Amino acid sequence: MLRLASILYSLIGTTLAGSAVIVALVSGQDRLWPIVIGAALGFLAALPVTYLVAKKIYSA
Repeated sequence: MLRLASILYSLIGTTLAGSAVIVALVSGQDRLWPIVIGAALGFLAALPVTYLVAKKIYSA
């Protein structure tokens, strides 16, 4: 399951981080730190999401 989760994390992490960066830019935060914080929060939020998705796929 670790291999599946690592592949899923590479996809889910970049998607959530990119979405968080877009939210930061649309809200008018065009400095460096809000963008970096948004990307970091996206990557951190991807950990539990990846676990749940991998668990669902692996058990099916």
